Amino acid sequence: MSYVTHLECAACSSSYAHAQEQHLCHCGGPLLVRYDLDALASQLAREALQHCSDRSLWRYGSLLPVSCADNVVSLGEGGTPLLAVPRMGAALGIDQLYIKDEGTNPTGTFKARGAALGVSMAKELGIRHIAMPTAGNAGGAWAAYCSRAGIKLTVVMPADAPDINKAECRAYGADTYLVNGLISDAGKIIAKGIETHGWYDASTLKEPYRIEGKKTMGLEIAEAFHWDLPDVILYPAGGGVGLI
Repeated sequence: MSYVTHLECAACSSSYAHAQEQHLCHCGGPLLVRYDLDALASQLAREALQHCSDRSLWRYGSLLPVSCADNVVSLGEGGTPLLAVPRMGAALGIDQLYIKDEGTNPTGTFKARGAALGVSMAKELGIRHIAMPTAGNAGGAWAAYCSRAGIKLTVVMPADAPDINKAECRAYGADTYLVNGLISDAGKIIAKGIETHGWYDASTLKEPYRIEGKKTMGLEIAEAFHWDLPDVILYPAGGGVGLI
C-alpha cells in the first residue's frame, strides 16, 4: 500500500493530483511526491523491514508512489552493497568510510532506480510512449525498463555520447536518434516531438517519479546504519560532486 497523497511544487507549494499525468507546475517548478507520513508511522514500524525478504528497492513500497503492485516494473534494482573501505578512509583521514556500490544495479548505474519508478508510474498512468533526451546512462536504463514494461521509448542523444550507451538504447528497442549538439539540443527535439505526438515527457525533473527511485539509496544507507544517519554523503553529480 502506498501512502502517497498528492504532488507538490517545490517552488510555490501548489498541489496536484497524483493519479493523473503531471509534469511541471504552472509556475515552472518541479513537482515532488508527498505522503501521509503520520499515517505511515502509525501503521508501519521500521522493525517490520527486518522481516521483509525482498532486498530490492521495492521493500520500501509504502514510501513509493505506485499504488497497484501489478504496475511495478522491476529488474531487481536496489539492495546494492555498502562496502567498508578502511584503508582508503585512513588515507583520507576519515573514520568509517563506506562506498555504496551502485554498479550492481541492472544497467550498471543508480539510474536504474529512477527508471524503475518512472516507468512503473507511467504504466500505472496508462502511458504507452515515453520520450526523453539523454547523454548516456539514463537512456540505457529507461530503455531497459520500457522494454520490460512493453512501453515504447524514443530517445535523442548527442552524437558524441558514449558508444556503449547508444548501443544499449538500441539493444533494448528504443527508437534512438543522434543530434550534432548538446543534451539541450536533444531536449529541444524531444519537446517538439512531445508537442506533435503527445509523448510522455520523461526529461529530468519534468516527471515527478525518478527521484522517488533515487531516494531509496538514502533509505538503504539509513537502514544499514540502523537509522543512525552518516555525517556526510558524497555522490556523483554529472561533472561535479554533490555534498549533502
